[in-house]
Amino acid sequence: MIIRAAAYARIGLLGNPSDGYYGRTISCAITNFSATAHLEESAHVVLVPHPTYDPTEFDSLEALHDTARRDGYYGGLRLLYATCTKFFEYCRGRDIALPRRGFTLRYETTIPRQVGLAGSSAIVTATVDALRRLYGVTDAELPPYLQANLVLSVEEEELDIRAGLQDRVIQTYGGVVYMDFDRQLLESRGYGEYQRMDPALVPPLFLAYFGKPKDSGKMHSDVRARWHRGDLDVVEAMHTFALFATEGKAALERGDHEAFGRLMNRNFDLRLKIFGEKVIGKQNMEMIRIARNLGAPAKFSGSGGAIVGLWRDADQLARLGAAYRERGYSFTTVNIDPGERGATAGS
Repeated sequence: MIIRAAAYARIGLLGNPSDGYYGRTISCAITNFSATAHLEESAHVVLVPHPTYDPTEFDSLEALHDTARRDGYYGGLRLLYATCTKFFEYCRGRDIALPRRGFTLRYETTIPRQVGLAGSSAIVTATVDALRRLYGVTDAELPPYLQANLVLSVEEEELDIRAGLQDRVIQTYGGVVYMDFDRQLLESRGYGEYQRMDPALVPPLFLAYFGKPKDSGKMHSDVRARWHRGDLDVVEAMHTFALFATEGKAALERGDHEAFGRLMNRNFDLRLKIFGEKVIGKQNMEMIRIARNLGAPAKFSGSGGAIVGLWRDADQLARLGAAYRERGYSFTTVNIDPGERGATAGS
């Protein structure tokens, strides 16, 4: 048996970063980029390193140094290892019998690294789906909303990576999803309310992202500490981000793309106000300015490194593409995943 499972890159359309603060978001999965888990039955369990992202051989010491500085010390192999561990624990904890079966697992990814498109969680999501299919674990035994929780537990509990549910939900469900991370829901049942939306409601989008980052735009931020202290500015900002998602959902449903674009601009402006320009970073600011100068609403697609914006017509799209490429950024139109798996949580 050979299984191939894919998970797509993620774009946060509105509401982020309130997803980490009991807020609400609208997100979409995009088919432009994906991570794929390849799983084949074998005598033993074998995890195969990726030749590019899990290197153990280098042309020189300088090449080793440059790889470490570009990609860090952690590739995708640890994600496979941790995912298999948590999948086994999930099934054992729910008395889901797993046949004794070996497999060889490898991964591929086309998701640009370190630009806030949820590349790591895509690898985990794809791997969980492949394991689920290999062992015959049903949607009743591992429903989509709990699969998203399982993916999050891989990163937070096994690998000590601070993360949130938004990325894992959209990559599990696919398509476009409105998410409500109400505190009472999360604390009472462990997951939020996830409502599918028709991808056809979303206006044409473009994505611009770092080709070769000059600055990370990820200086240490004290926003979470301020939120825990009850800082009124941060608490109110997170409430407002959540309102943007709710208002954006209504705008999409009535076909008001102008209102949706204004909300995207306000989403970024509030983020800038709360986090500050030093944390946002020069390249991120430049990408936003290019869009604004050409009349295109834009905001972060995630935590920085990539922005998503709206385009009206072919002329504006051409001018946007030329402006970004001239400054060394990658640029593409967005293809939204139609989204076929999963159901509304709590329904």
